[in-house]
Amino acid sequence: MSKFDQAKVLMQARKLQKELQNEIIIVEAGEGAVSVEISGEQKIKKININPDFIDLDDIGQLENWVEDAVKEAIQQSQKLAAEKMQPIMGSLGNLGL
Repeated sequence: MSKFDQAKVLMQARKLQKELQNEIIIVEAGEGAVSVEISGEQKIKKININPDFIDLDDIGQLENWVEDAVKEAIQQSQKLAAEKMQPIMGSLGNLGL
């Protein structure tokens, strides 16, 4: 692979990284009791808890909803990143990575 091709792949990767920074995925759990916003880079941007759904006598349920929402948000973010990276993965292989 030529230096030009390597630079092109590097530029594509940087562009992809910026796109992933701007991609926001929102996941809900507990029928809207908890929502998690995460970027395509797997950075959690916000966790929202709707107090109308919260039973203070059952904090364990709230903890489960938060855990479920975070896990699902990370999974969806990883899937999005993998899908967006797929077109340049072949090019990275040619670099010996």
